[in-house]
Amino acid sequence: MPSLMQNWPLVVSKLLDHAAQNHGSQEIVTEALEGGTHRTTWGDIAHRARQLAEGLQALGIGRGDRVATLAWNTYRHVECFFGIPGAGAVAHTINPRLFAEQIVYIANHAGDRILFLDLSFVDLVEQLAPQFETITHYVVLTDRAHMPTERDIAFLCYEELLQAQSGDFAWVEVDENDPSGLCYTSGTTGDPKGVLYSHRSNVLHSMASVQIDAFQLSSRSVLMPVVPMYHANAWGLPYAAAMVGAKLVLNGDKFDAPSLHAMIIDEGVNITGAVPTVWTSMLHYLEQTEKGLGALERVIIGGSAAPRAMIEVFARRFGIEVLHAWGMTELSPVGTVGTLSAAAAALPPDQQLDLRCKQGRALFGVEMIVCDDDHESLPRNGATPGRLMVKGPWIVERYYRQEESALDGRGFFDTGDIATIDPLGYMQITDRSKDVIKSGGEWISSIQLENAVMGCDGVGEAAVVGIPHPQWGERPLLFVVRKPHAPVSGDDILRFLETRVAKWWLPDTILFVDALPHTATGKILKTELREWALAHTRGER
Repeated sequence: MPSLMQNWPLVVSKLLDHAAQNHGSQEIVTEALEGGTHRTTWGDIAHRARQLAEGLQALGIGRGDRVATLAWNTYRHVECFFGIPGAGAVAHTINPRLFAEQIVYIANHAGDRILFLDLSFVDLVEQLAPQFETITHYVVLTDRAHMPTERDIAFLCYEELLQAQSGDFAWVEVDENDPSGLCYTSGTTGDPKGVLYSHRSNVLHSMASVQIDAFQLSSRSVLMPVVPMYHANAWGLPYAAAMVGAKLVLNGDKFDAPSLHAMIIDEGVNITGAVPTVWTSMLHYLEQTEKGLGALERVIIGGSAAPRAMIEVFARRFGIEVLHAWGMTELSPVGTVGTLSAAAAALPPDQQLDLRCKQGRALFGVEMIVCDDDHESLPRNGATPGRLMVKGPWIVERYYRQEESALDGRGFFDTGDIATIDPLGYMQITDRSKDVIKSGGEWISSIQLENAVMGCDGVGEAAVVGIPHPQWGERPLLFVVRKPHAPVSGDDILRFLETRVAKWWLPDTILFVDALPHTATGKILKTELREWALAHTRGER
């Protein structure tokens, strides 16, 4: 017997319609690439997104066509997030920080038809255009006054494309299971892989992420997603902001601490999100200037593990709650958030901090287990690590243009992470399966060792890799970047660690370096560090 309820399709355009109809005057503020601060509203964004969808049809874009963006966090990029799927097409965000050959591979593999790009990337696109196989139009996200001139490519002007349309446009009717977005993994091992999101998966992900037990978003939120929109859809935050009608503050191409701090203060930002390296820089800046963080209440930290010292400083010095989150491109991307449950909130403060240092509890819609190499489930005791497996309605089933499923026989996706889950449901990543250090038959968590080191005075950044050892198989080698003018030594770090980790976890070697290599998404590039470590063992570094 069928139900007697309406069948209302869960499509991305309805998020924008809701924002325009119920929060139409709410601001979207952008640090514009052309200079100055640009202000618009959800109502204006909705009208312009319809103009964009209409313009895409005029350029020959139809249902299922891939339309790429190479852009920063701006109001125009938000319009692309909604206007492209509103035209029935697929919004494909490309990470401009990837190597040039990876950008070419991704655009060709996706079969992109049109590329929208910011002014920052005109030279890059002109260089790569001869290698793009399917792109027929290049649209610069600016107005006529700032358009590039004397170029080999006939660039189109975004504002002129919109001005040529009435905006009286009905969204293309799509099924909620049709694709709306496409993101590629960072490709640290092998070619990047495409994850094709559906309208339904993006809407469900948004509904989960705005909850009190997740990112706690509402129409009273002033949200600044520093995480780029090309990094797993900025963790879905633009969609979530539309769902609740939050004010958006967008940093454009500004990632330095003074610029971000000024935006937080000037716009009254009360929630923001970025990878730990951004907050490391911010805390250094605040330490040097003795400034505060204004109205900021919550900081979402994801992408890699946040050090305990960072979470503690935000809480004790600034009274700011860190929402430690975990996810990946294949999860749209959020899987867990470290808010306190009722049982956790009843614990003493130090034990609460212990839990906040973990990656958090699964959102509704994410089923999560840890298992051994034989795929047998392991206990939720907070002590037994295993492969982290997930399934749910916004988790990948297979990669774009691949026939084989990405799931095991039970329908779970292997995240590649090694983790524990405790009795309260808090998950903690102990390592990536390829990064775990196996010493004397036991595991050393590079993540836990790195986070412990970050609590030592004078340490600005740290990373641990395993190096071959004739007796123990592998031993940890620690790379450290000192804070400016800090005198911290290797002996200082070892003395600090002696009371915080097992003795056999202590690194055999500590190397001080000027900077650590990072991936295009801000994570520490362990593959390059392993090469540095091997060069050191050979006496070459």
